[in-house]
Amino acid sequence: MSLVARHLEENGVPTVVLGSARDIVEECGVARFGFTDFPLGNPCGKPWDTKMQRSIVGTALDLLARAWMPRTTVQTPFRWGNDEWRDAFMRVDDSNREALARAGEERRRQQAEAKKGDRYRNGKS
Repeated sequence: MSLVARHLEENGVPTVVLGSARDIVEECGVARFGFTDFPLGNPCGKPWDTKMQRSIVGTALDLLARAWMPRTTVQTPFRWGNDEWRDAFMRVDDSNREALARAGEERRRQQAEAKKGDRYRNGKS
């Protein structure tokens, strides 16, 4: 999405990226970035917390209207509870290694099946 935002900006369409991967998004050089320090996949706030979500989207709209310089990053003030999610984020150890390997194998199987289906639908055998 960051590269799409840059392309749009280069063609005169203002953008704001909301995200949780600060290092990646800032490295891409987006014009305006609303950063929420939450687990990946939750840049607009906690599920079902509409008050928080509206506040984060409001921050993004304010950023769109008031960014004072290129590559502006604004961090939202919210926290994800006690932040215990950080302790297990992307951890691979003996307690989960086999389950993660099985999940990866299953995902690759599903991708291969989907690819076969795409070839069939497109008339390629």
